[in-house]
Amino acid sequence: MPIKVLLIEDEKSLADMIAFFLQEEGYDTELIHDAKEAISKLHDYQPDIIVTDLMLPDLSGSELVQQIRRQSTVPVLMISANTMLNERLKALDNGADDFLCKPFSLKELDARIKALLRRSGPQRLHGYATVSASASETAQIPSRVSVNDYRHSLFVENQEVEVTQIEFAIMRELYHSPGKVFTRNELMDRIKGGDRAYLERTIDVHISNLRKKIERDPKNPEHILTVWGTGYKYVM
Repeated sequence: MPIKVLLIEDEKSLADMIAFFLQEEGYDTELIHDAKEAISKLHDYQPDIIVTDLMLPDLSGSELVQQIRRQSTVPVLMISANTMLNERLKALDNGADDFLCKPFSLKELDARIKALLRRSGPQRLHGYATVSASASETAQIPSRVSVNDYRHSLFVENQEVEVTQIEFAIMRELYHSPGKVFTRNELMDRIKGGDRAYLERTIDVHISNLRKKIERDPKNPEHILTVWGTGYKYVM
């Protein structure tokens, strides 16, 4: 089943170009030109990801994301010609997952979409909560802990958690490859910067510190698990 993209862009020539590209890449693409229509389309279309301009004729992109977040956790990629840092941060604070400045390569847009879909987790059902208790509990698992590469931040239950540079680097590697078992050497090789000898002696300490910050019970972790004799893996 093709990935469903809800594209919200009021600049017609750009919108048509992006929509054509996404369709050629195999995405099921729904093109909308204003925020109000996009909100009404959310539940009917149930997109896997939303790509929206920051400046729309009837509502700002930041306001649109706030409305989306009241009913959905679907990934949102914001695009805009506004490169001001405060505007980008405002959009992210309001619930956007990534920000792409115009002009941009369509190939980069495709790469950003794929990255957000990978991060959203295999148990996502178009980002929408279900009514049954068991399904609701399952839907909360991938969203309890999240990594935002753009902001270099780690969130637990929607609250930002303070981490060191090395802790974030380790968490990012584990988070983006759920289920993959990493040896200590693999984690060290993937972390840029820092002294390798130092990392080798302390990788377990960093894992322990991360567990204290993200696990409900660090002594009985449910996310960062030890694979005895090998290393560690992340479980959503």
